[in-house]
Amino acid sequence: MRSSVTAIAAVLALSAPALTPAVALAAPAAKSDAAPSIDTMKRLVKELSSDSYEGRAPGTVGEEKTLALLTAEFEKLGLKPGNKGSWFQDVPLVEITAKNVSPLSFTGGKTPITAAYGPEMVIGTYRTTQPKIEVKDSPVVFVGYGINAPEKGWNDYAGLDVKGKTVLILVNDPDYQTPGLTGPFNGRAMTYYGRWTYKFEEAARQGATAAIIIHDTEPAAYGWNVVQSSWTGSQHVADNPGGNADQSAAIGWIQKDKAAALFADAGLNLDQQMAAAKQKGFKAVPLGAIKANVSFDNDLRKHASKNVVALLPGKTRPDEYVLYSAHWDHLGHCQAAPDGDDICNGAVDNATGTAALVALAQANVKAGPSDRSQVFLAVTGEESGLLGSAYYGNNPVFPFSKTVGGVNMDALSVAGLAKNVVVIGKGKSQLDAYLDRALGAQGRVATLEPTPEKGYYYRSDHFSFAKHGLPMLYFEGGEDLVKGGTAAGMAAAEDYTEHRYHGPKDEYDPNWDWTGVAADLKLYYDVGRALANTTDWPNWVDGDEFRAIRDKDRAGK
Repeated sequence: MRSSVTAIAAVLALSAPALTPAVALAAPAAKSDAAPSIDTMKRLVKELSSDSYEGRAPGTVGEEKTLALLTAEFEKLGLKPGNKGSWFQDVPLVEITAKNVSPLSFTGGKTPITAAYGPEMVIGTYRTTQPKIEVKDSPVVFVGYGINAPEKGWNDYAGLDVKGKTVLILVNDPDYQTPGLTGPFNGRAMTYYGRWTYKFEEAARQGATAAIIIHDTEPAAYGWNVVQSSWTGSQHVADNPGGNADQSAAIGWIQKDKAAALFADAGLNLDQQMAAAKQKGFKAVPLGAIKANVSFDNDLRKHASKNVVALLPGKTRPDEYVLYSAHWDHLGHCQAAPDGDDICNGAVDNATGTAALVALAQANVKAGPSDRSQVFLAVTGEESGLLGSAYYGNNPVFPFSKTVGGVNMDALSVAGLAKNVVVIGKGKSQLDAYLDRALGAQGRVATLEPTPEKGYYYRSDHFSFAKHGLPMLYFEGGEDLVKGGTAAGMAAAEDYTEHRYHGPKDEYDPNWDWTGVAADLKLYYDVGRALANTTDWPNWVDGDEFRAIRDKDRAGK
């Protein structure tokens, strides 16, 4: 995601959701079509999230076991290796493990401020050729939301030279607390400018030596426990030419209360500065004589992680493709729970989606060949910033001009059957019509995201394909549960986020309620099967930021 400012402006500036226009649909799936097997789901989720897989981190024994399991399952079903006779697409990565991390200290104010690694700050680097990182006496500047959006007339770096400096940045967009979906950055709905990945990208473009995001639970959409477990231990970055030398030397997060103490030390009030940063025309604020200092060593290991590519050939138009995607990776060993458990098993996130690829392939094999070919893609490195899907997006095995669209699956809900599903990016593409028909057969409905400020559209692998113009459908199990309604659904979602998400307790539970998984998986099957049998090419709606890319790609097919 090293996109330029102009590319960000042209491609990622979101518009408000539009109504999905009418689109021709393929005939309903035949009655003989098989429903995806929940027994298959249970077996594979239990296996993939077992301790023996050690949390499925790229480049570990967990990856080896996952790849062996998936290829065995796909081969048993009769699928074909999808990448020129191979099951795999190599994804060049560098594993970076920080060691001997010093506290992040700030000097030059009234009282030295120190943040401890782990409980108060996390730190790392994208640079893949530097065994030691040292930030010494770096002037500190608060740059608000750290956004440079020329098309919106917004530039938090205007008139500022941050070369050699440390920038402090707020997460999300300036208008994330707006009740509706209108505002300079789409109001409540997060744009890509709000994602932490963008914050670091822009800081690097501006020449900052270090970029530190101030954590705040509401706009971040998760607590500090998620930041700590995700950013400590081994990290993975793309193995790019030049070793990412153009990136900031240090990137990380700091607890909000520690940041407040730092601002007070500079004679400033953090809350007042946060309020000011929401206003257009905000000017960056240097923190006086305060200087930042941090150092850490890096263990560096280059390796090729792998995407798994399985193909179910079509019977009449085998050179047209429908794509099913899910990420197989998780965090591996992570911050230990109080009981000493340090394996982030990733049962829900995303053993469920990985198992779903196999269950969907199994159901399609049972139903017989569709007209178009179907591709089952299990990608690596999602937890490290969508690395595997981004690599596929830049190096597609099957041309996007020949790929009709598809579905992405990430963390299926085990809270039970819901009356609704939440579509991430509802109204953006004509794929909504396919989902609506499948939902109608179940007596269920599609709803907008209740928390668009969390930016889910930019947090899973469909985004990597959308950037290349490919329409992808991604939805989550709804919160209006048949048993307990929205109160029960919201409670289950909050419980997962607070106690299991990106933590050691995201483990397989034999007491899970699989009724919602079964219904949602049937939706994915019905949508994918319809796409695989239609002659249509669903597109993004008129005015969507990805429409022009798709139109150009299809015109040159």
